[in-house]
Amino acid sequence: MRWRRRDERADDGETADDTSDDTSDDAGDGAVEGAVEGAPPGWRPSAGSVAALPGAGPSAPASWLVGVGEGRARDWRSAGAAAVRAVRDAPASALGTGDERVAVLRPDRPEDAPTSADDWAALALGVVLGSHRFAVKSDGTPLRLRVHVGVPGEHRGAVERAVELATATARARDLADTPSGAKSPAWFADTASALVADAEGLRVTVRDEHWLAAEGFGGVLAVGGGSSRPPRFLELAWTPEGATDHVVLVGKGITFDTGGISIKPNAGMADMRTDCAGGAAVVAALRAVARLGVPVRVTGLVPLAENHVSGSAYRPGDIVRHRGGTTTEVTNTDAEGRMVLADAIAYALEELAPDVVVDVATLTGAMKVALGVRTGGVFASDPALRAAIVAAGEGTGEAWWPMPLTADLDPDVDSRIADVRQAPGGPGAIAAALFLRRFTDGRPWAHLDIAGPARCDSPHEEVAKGATGFAARTLVEFCASRA
Repeated sequence: MRWRRRDERADDGETADDTSDDTSDDAGDGAVEGAVEGAPPGWRPSAGSVAALPGAGPSAPASWLVGVGEGRARDWRSAGAAAVRAVRDAPASALGTGDERVAVLRPDRPEDAPTSADDWAALALGVVLGSHRFAVKSDGTPLRLRVHVGVPGEHRGAVERAVELATATARARDLADTPSGAKSPAWFADTASALVADAEGLRVTVRDEHWLAAEGFGGVLAVGGGSSRPPRFLELAWTPEGATDHVVLVGKGITFDTGGISIKPNAGMADMRTDCAGGAAVVAALRAVARLGVPVRVTGLVPLAENHVSGSAYRPGDIVRHRGGTTTEVTNTDAEGRMVLADAIAYALEELAPDVVVDVATLTGAMKVALGVRTGGVFASDPALRAAIVAAGEGTGEAWWPMPLTADLDPDVDSRIADVRQAPGGPGAIAAALFLRRFTDGRPWAHLDIAGPARCDSPHEEVAKGATGFAARTLVEFCASRA
């Protein structure tokens, strides 16, 4: 397999931050200008475009040309993912027999090679994530795919780090995509514990419903009360020697969300197996932080519950007392994520003395409406913290957009009969963030709403259909940036 970069940068004003579709960049090319020797007529090396090349003979290996566009970071990710998908999805007749497919990925010309560590890292990340696929099928074990890429020695460290970040994304995808028939809160906690077992120095603690009741986690117990499968509370702790800064990451772990008594419509409910995507991202990020030896103390908290419908489900109009004593008037049982996050945030502040708390959750459909499905929303207690999250995402290929904590909407969170109201009217994503802020005691805090980018219906670049693992890489980079 050979990758090919475009010969010249487009003259249409694009920048590294441009998010336009690369496939349209060559619309004005002439029939001959920019053609690639050996490629099918009309093929151009736009990022992620793939051309199968005719074989030299029946025994010759299959080969492809892969476009890298202008060589921006997202172009390299697209190219790497497209390359391995071409091999993975090729018919067996094109690749011979055996239990393993082996591909060599190299530049078409010397000038097509990446020129920086960041570019090599982006290519590696695309290769790893392009090969990832979650499936539960009856047709046996899929063929193993091995891809060889010759990386210059001076860039191997960056590539190895990128592989660890890509693995974090893939692990988060697997946790979130597992069907909820198997994925009870206990299953998630046990599976996460096993998943991080190869991260030396990472401590894992799982608490059950009895501990949650004794410790006053009223939000988690209320949300999980309608299910026959009781809630859990997962805590992962990375405490490297000499670390002074302490980051607490809190991930929403709703293993399935019916909406409770405020039940969701059937359309889209199957996707609610991924409502634990925030918790999955936190687990995967903690594993990567430990394996990379990030010199920052990081604790991950994942409140786990299944929001179900039964005679023991919590109701609109209930008053719930959270960890720390704050009471919440329930107005919509489908606004369950903020209920479990509130308990976990209060616990973090009372027990762990963090320097900053970052929560991540598939929290509101309103955020998906506002930002679409490729960008997460970030709310923060101060602009510098918000900018740090955005920068961490830019460095790893995850897009974030700053959102306001609108002061004039804050009184709407007040309740007449409790301390706070769970789901006040107005802009849904902002209202949810303002609710969570009531539990932060004025401490440094950021809230990441990933309702849009946590799931994907149309694969693009290195992102596969289903759970995307979004936010895992950002969390790792954010923690590393505080070293």
